[in-house]
Amino acid sequence: MARAAPPSFKADLHIHTCLSPCAGWEMTPKKIIKKAGDENLDIIAVCDHNSSKNAPAVMALGKNVGITVLPGLEICTREEVHLLAIFDALKQAAAMEQEVYRGLTQKNTPEIFGYQVIADSRDLVLGEEEKLLLQACRLNVKEAVDQIHCLGGMAIASHIDRPSYSILSQLGFIPGDLGLDGIEISTRTFTHKQEQHFLDKTTIPCIVSSDAHRLEDIGRGATVFDITRPTVRAMISALQMGHTHRLLRGA
Repeated sequence: MARAAPPSFKADLHIHTCLSPCAGWEMTPKKIIKKAGDENLDIIAVCDHNSSKNAPAVMALGKNVGITVLPGLEICTREEVHLLAIFDALKQAAAMEQEVYRGLTQKNTPEIFGYQVIADSRDLVLGEEEKLLLQACRLNVKEAVDQIHCLGGMAIASHIDRPSYSILSQLGFIPGDLGLDGIEISTRTFTHKQEQHFLDKTTIPCIVSSDAHRLEDIGRGATVFDITRPTVRAMISALQMGHTHRLLRGA
């Protein structure tokens, strides 16, 4: 008898909330989960800039409706490379955040950079993050990747096709000894079928995600993982074995 294929999980692993100063105020926990459900997403990762403080509220709401919410951060490294750090547990993300925060010395000026709102599961404002989340931390790329792995997380280089804040724009190449679990291609590049230009630069597995800063962007890009459980370890294994495929909205 043939072995049954593992179930598929549709994942958008790069979603910002109202904690990110560049995100819309509508990116609240309740609205994010509602939109994720509308897009038939099984897994989402909350990856605000340099912080995981809004992940708990989104995770609690996701649990109520059967959506796995993974806590994460989009780290801005010393070289100003954006790097997704995605974990299974809040304590892992909080430990990564603590490491990142040690190097954030500049305070936010909301009138210039935008508000950084911490919200609860009812979409009520709990407060604001005082540290400027858009600044680079003290960790270099290699140090950040190693720390992510030390904490049991998944390290993915964000939007490598973008002309700023990507590993290719900042370093000019992808070092072979980084140990990245994946690279991310933006939806625009994927839409215009230009992704091969960037994939030819590396053999590292690739995902596509929305990098949503607005509600309408959630689910615009997604990656389907053929896995039995929605965990970080399972997703890393699927990437290594090629048990994934990339989707755009409507596909």
